[in-house]
Amino acid sequence: MTDERPDILMLRPMMPMVIEQLEKAFTLHKLWEAKDREAFLAPVAPKVRAVAANTVIDASLMSRLPKLEIVASFGVGYDDVDAKWAGENSIVVTNTPNVLNEEVADTALGLLLCTVRQLPQSDRYLRAGKWLEKTFPLGQSLRDRTVGMVGLGRIGMAIARRLQAMNVPVVYHARHAKPDTAFRHYPNLIDMARDVDVLIGIVPGGKDTAKLIDAKVLEALGPNGILINVGRGSSVDEQALIKALKEKKILSAGLDVFVDEPRVPKELIDMDHVVLFPHVGSSSVFTRAAMAQLVVDNLLAWKAGKPPLTPVPETPWPPKRR
Repeated sequence: MTDERPDILMLRPMMPMVIEQLEKAFTLHKLWEAKDREAFLAPVAPKVRAVAANTVIDASLMSRLPKLEIVASFGVGYDDVDAKWAGENSIVVTNTPNVLNEEVADTALGLLLCTVRQLPQSDRYLRAGKWLEKTFPLGQSLRDRTVGMVGLGRIGMAIARRLQAMNVPVVYHARHAKPDTAFRHYPNLIDMARDVDVLIGIVPGGKDTAKLIDAKVLEALGPNGILINVGRGSSVDEQALIKALKEKKILSAGLDVFVDEPRVPKELIDMDHVVLFPHVGSSSVFTRAAMAQLVVDNLLAWKAGKPPLTPVPETPWPPKRR
């Protein structure tokens, strides 16, 4: 890089450790502090060469930044960033994979256990004084269940390893079979749903996975089936799920992600037999700090003229020239 302190745009506040490090190495422009967004952007946009992102970064915004070279996105999922447009316009996009795998896998197991064993419900039962009246009803178990993973990337494998340790059989559906795993691969999701008792969704967002788990899949899962989703809310047909739960076409659901976060359908909130988390998959101090540091490290590598550490597939390094 020829600039000693390249101009970088941050749309929303990020962790203090990110802001502090970026202010030392870059000229940081904090859009969220501006009373008038357009007046703020007018003189800044022609200079911006990098964006630190934890919100939507679409083509209309990137096209206003003629010198933009890199978008460093906070999170393993980057469907809020138009990576296809970025790649076509010589802009590299980075995300924060791997550093959150184990935390999300832990959360998935916790959500699964909460849902299958009705642990939040039993907590509420005790607090309401009902244990004084009679014992909490017997519930379901993992002992007689097979889990079907919808997606078997790095996080999916981390979940599957935990299930193996618990002696729970695992199979999976993905677009392509994984040659390095002995888990059975189902090319057809409906066939897998028919053969398992639990589906765990851990696929990214985007048009390829939109409403992947639909009414037909839920019908195949059956009245004893449980759906767990820790991937993206958009991968589930939410209205079909609500209908399936109401009509007892499946037994229960445990959800950490939703279509229109943080707005969750009232129908789901009103159901006592489902477990809902407010998208806390990677929400620990340890893991969020690691994710934040990877955002900084990607930007510092780019500033030093080195390859960014974690470019997404749509924007390989070095970028194509415009």
